[in-house]
Amino acid sequence: MADTITTATPTPSKKDGGSTVIVDAVVAKVAGIAAAEVPGVHALGGGAARVIGNLRQAVGAKDHAQGVSVEVGETEVAADIAIQVDYPEQLQRVAANVRSAVHQAITELVGMKVAEINVTVVDVFIPGDDDEDDATEPRVN
Repeated sequence: MADTITTATPTPSKKDGGSTVIVDAVVAKVAGIAAAEVPGVHALGGGAARVIGNLRQAVGAKDHAQGVSVEVGETEVAADIAIQVDYPEQLQRVAANVRSAVHQAITELVGMKVAEINVTVVDVFIPGDDDEDDATEPRVN
């Protein structure tokens, strides 16, 4: 699936004779927030998505749907989520917790059924790896 799809799927409402439209980007944002709150998740998205996300964050904007793509039908949602996990967390446990948190958020907040949630672990964050470059002595003074 491509990154966040920006289409809208109307959800019929029989009670008040109207309809509710939930844009796919909103579903992706709800899923992204739920996934990011899971302990052991360091970041969402692959390398390129994280670079772009860091640039957005530097200017004060945060993309909560980074690393999340969704397909929204009339009554069901399918989601693909890419995560970076903190070392030494158990990858399968973190992925299962992400799946559970996203399922609960979509069911409770969006009010739709979940067809599937695919979680891809794209990287492991090792504290101190990024600090190594700063710790080296400069070659010239």
